[in-house]
Amino acid sequence: QVQLVESGGGLVQAGGSLRLSCAASGRTFSAYSMGWFRQAPGKEREFVAVIGWSGGSTYYVDSVRGRFTISRDNAKNTAYLQMNSLKPEDTAVYYCAATRYYFRRTAHDYDYWGQGTQVTVSS
Repeated sequence: QVQLVESGGGLVQAGGSLRLSCAASGRTFSAYSMGWFRQAPGKEREFVAVIGWSGGSTYYVDSVRGRFTISRDNAKNTAYLQMNSLKPEDTAVYYCAATRYYFRRTAHDYDYWGQGTQVTVSS
């Protein structure tokens, strides 16, 4: 069992930055790939980014590539999502998730989920 707790969401103006954190407890954090997903009102949950077990491999959805950076610190059992140049269309609840499979981009492949943190970008 892995427990995930996100933090760092909030209200920011367009062009601003936020850094989300995902603190994990329970089983060995480094054994899981970590992903970030988001869900806007009335829309399905969307993949945002994934990072492999050691942090050496990352992948992003096209809409955030070049603006967002996913990272992890296995010593601290924490994953991060640095979000720069935020746009109003980035407004959503952001979720971190853990998967025992390597480098997955679909929600149903993930075993554990956090409760989500709201990110609101004003224009």
